[in-house]
Amino acid sequence: MKVVICGAGQVGTSIAQHLASENNDVTVIDQDASLVQRISETLDVRSIQGLASQPNILEQAGAKDADMLIAVTFSDEVNMVACQVGHSLFNIPTKIARVRQQEYLKPIWGDLYSRDNMPIDVIISPEREVARAIGRQLQVPGAFDVVPMADGLIRVVGVRCDEDCPIINTPMRQLTQLFPDLNIVIVGIIRNDKGIVPKSDDQMLAGDQVYFICDIAHLSRAMASFGYEEEEGRSVIIAGGGNIGLTLAEEIELEHAGVRAKVIEFDKERAKYVAQTLDHTMVLNGDILDLEILEEANVSETETFVAVSNDDEVNIIGSLLAKRAGAKRTVALINKHSYAPLVTTLGIDAVINPRVITVSSILQHVRRGRIRGIYSVREDFGEVIEAEALETSPLVGKPLRDAKLPPGVIIGAILRGETVIVPRGATVINAHDRVVLFATYEAVKKVEKLFAVRLDFF
Repeated sequence: MKVVICGAGQVGTSIAQHLASENNDVTVIDQDASLVQRISETLDVRSIQGLASQPNILEQAGAKDADMLIAVTFSDEVNMVACQVGHSLFNIPTKIARVRQQEYLKPIWGDLYSRDNMPIDVIISPEREVARAIGRQLQVPGAFDVVPMADGLIRVVGVRCDEDCPIINTPMRQLTQLFPDLNIVIVGIIRNDKGIVPKSDDQMLAGDQVYFICDIAHLSRAMASFGYEEEEGRSVIIAGGGNIGLTLAEEIELEHAGVRAKVIEFDKERAKYVAQTLDHTMVLNGDILDLEILEEANVSETETFVAVSNDDEVNIIGSLLAKRAGAKRTVALINKHSYAPLVTTLGIDAVINPRVITVSSILQHVRRGRIRGIYSVREDFGEVIEAEALETSPLVGKPLRDAKLPPGVIIGAILRGETVIVPRGATVINAHDRVVLFATYEAVKKVEKLFAVRLDFF
């Protein structure tokens, strides 16, 4: 597949890295000469310096025969115009744009992105994606990651194993014997900052970050088995009233009835704007590193403190202060990948990385085969994939124990109609089942082939 990526920032570089590792033909465009040089030295991609919205630059990048254009520059307007030029002049089939300014995304202007006006096939809003991710965490206290799959009937959940976790130090093959009500499949373990695809003899240890897949009906029971039996958070402090903080507060007002939220914003004018925009949320003007402001927000009685300012260090220190002041749970927005493994050891409960979330959203529209959903589990480990099994798939019609799954692949759940099936060795996948699985990045291409439509199917 031939892909043109506009923007060599963190998101553009991550996408280029994923696609180049899978032998796609990738060209990256950026105005910044240093970014262009860096990406050409570190990745097997073509790189071009220039403004991505200009026709001559897109032509130089090979837009004439490109399969996809992904526009993730720092400018919404450049991203939108690049998609327009890619459609009007080069007829690129699929165009994806990152749009951060919320004014462009209001439902009243939805007709703007039609094929006759501005033909963008997929719009990615990092602020909305991050707000939804945090909202899902509020619903499942104790989880640092919660991702819905299969129309919300299946959940991918990340939890941290504490010293008192009931199921640590137990070989995987014995889990179902010792805990017969535990209808989950553990698909990944992060230990000492390295990803492990668990085998039957492996155990979970204290300090591990564990990813499992389960039926939503069994989620509470599954969380209890890891030692988390808290109820959904009912009081939230959002530290930072920028686009992400405001979007999260709006999400809570619309989707989480009964949750009381407060916003702390440092800039006085921005605090006024946030207060005028929200209907039922208290807004405080002040510094989240000021203990008096935290006390005024009643942090000691707050279930969840979410730090989403534009400064990683402020988010980390603010979360630690809130935890020390009595907040039961803290979530910090962290952009720098190198900080993430350090933060959880400090006592912060969950980390949100906008880049990882944005890349997952974009890759969902890049993957081939009958792929319905994608979620990246760290940038160096793998992906949880939801795919539809067709009659031609080699997985269909045989017990899983006889299926030749590629190394690094674990099937976590199967949706048949409205029924969620926990896969065992004797389980048989039928045509049109929706399969949720984990695959390391080395195995992703093989997974795509397992769910691709062969020509002899037609």
